[in-house]
Amino acid sequence: MWSGPRNLSTALMRSFENRNDTFVYDEPFYAYYLFKTQLNHPMKNEIIKNYPCTQHEIIKRITNNPKDKIYYQKHMTHHIVKHTKLNWIKKGYNCFLIRHPSKVINSYIQKNTLRDINDIGFKKQFEIFTKIKKNKSKFLVINADDILLNPILSMKKLCKKLNINFSKKMLNWPKGKRDTDGIWSKVWYKKVEQSTTFNKYRKEYIIVPKKYSKIYDESLKYYDAMNKYSI
Repeated sequence: MWSGPRNLSTALMRSFENRNDTFVYDEPFYAYYLFKTQLNHPMKNEIIKNYPCTQHEIIKRITNNPKDKIYYQKHMTHHIVKHTKLNWIKKGYNCFLIRHPSKVINSYIQKNTLRDINDIGFKKQFEIFTKIKKNKSKFLVINADDILLNPILSMKKLCKKLNINFSKKMLNWPKGKRDTDGIWSKVWYKKVEQSTTFNKYRKEYIIVPKKYSKIYDESLKYYDAMNKYSI
């Protein structure tokens, strides 16, 4: 599941993890990304110390499917930096979780400094999307707003596309932390840890601050191109 930040990705991971037949992996490339970029993220040194930072080790883990389990991987597209190998993506079903860039940007700037488009992942997400399409590999696109508007219909559609049985367990989950959450959960997952289901959709009018107009316009171009394929 390829996503950018501030995009319902952790809630969707909760939904899949609540199934009896699914194992989840939270942001496999995060430590690698921090090691390569040396960006000053919260808990940077702790994350680098506790998780694999080499492509070889990460790719080995994400291509070693748990026996008799659906292997759900939550990937942040901005973690895929220059020279990151992507030949392994052919082994899975690539799904793209998208959210309108106005919502992503306004949520992101509440907690982080937005430097350029790479921080919110739209450009890289579209690059991966284009690569998958070009290779004629299986893919699907799902819009975060559609999930919030009608979780049961969206989850049923998603499961049908993935050729797996829908489970009602995907609609609700118990509060709290998960052993499978990255240690960065203490910074980023507080709201998700209090959740038991997907938030209700709220119609809102969002104005993106002018200084982010260039990032917004470029992100919107990529979003619109992918949204045409949304299930």
